[in-house]
Amino acid sequence: MKSGLTYSFEFFPPKDIEGEERLWAAMSQLESIAPDFISVTYGAGGSTRDRTIRITSEITARTHIPTVAHLTCVGSTRAELLDILGKYRDAGIKSILALRGDPTGGPQAPWSTTDGGLNHADELVTLAAEFGGFTIGVAAFPDGHPASQGDFNKDVDVLLEKEKRGATFATTQFFFEADKWKSLVDKLAAKGSTLPIIPGILPITNVKQLNRMAELSGVAIPSDISSAFAKIEDKPEDVRKLGVEIATKLCQDLLEEGAPGLHFYTMNTSTATREIYSQLKDER
Repeated sequence: MKSGLTYSFEFFPPKDIEGEERLWAAMSQLESIAPDFISVTYGAGGSTRDRTIRITSEITARTHIPTVAHLTCVGSTRAELLDILGKYRDAGIKSILALRGDPTGGPQAPWSTTDGGLNHADELVTLAAEFGGFTIGVAAFPDGHPASQGDFNKDVDVLLEKEKRGATFATTQFFFEADKWKSLVDKLAAKGSTLPIIPGILPITNVKQLNRMAELSGVAIPSDISSAFAKIEDKPEDVRKLGVEIATKLCQDLLEEGAPGLHFYTMNTSTATREIYSQLKDER
């Protein structure tokens, strides 16, 4: 692989013992890639906060792979957020991803303020920076944040503010067109930003799941991709193969455009991510 690139994977906290076994199996299969970091999400409304803390701590202890723990404003007071930062620090976690987070109803639902809490990710960046001891990452949105209502310049300004407050890298929401990532990076650079924007890659293995995620997040699925999957959505193996093909091509385009790395949304499985990585490795 090209030196200097980062390769990372994102998991979500499993809901039960079976899910936890699948997570550890997937992580074991991906460990040979030697990822630069693993991140662990919260659910909507902070619903998996305690499991996130536990799983992130266990990953750090078991694998010794650097772990980026998600931290969101949702449903937590400032004091509770400081307590979580303390738990992460005690578990040996050195990086967090500071997010506003999704309301209980999902990304499109109205924001509900928590008494004594924070309302924006930039406030959370400030809190973590003042707490000290963490590398702080944030989220970026090549297709635009739903709250920006199509004002891409607003998204750029928000990222600049997060960088000013102490963020040192960003990972993006999943997207499908390399030009969207390049446009965001170029606009940031034009305003003096040096924030690395690591593109987030979602290998499509389930059409219904893709449509649901796109609906919740507001990410536009290009018509050619949507049409291609519609023709084969009742053939799981064909869907997986096409998903790997599309994601691999996106990764190739992004690396050619100078992406600093790739962040894979694994959906707690390993097969598609390993196939994409193998193809990229063979080309370099």
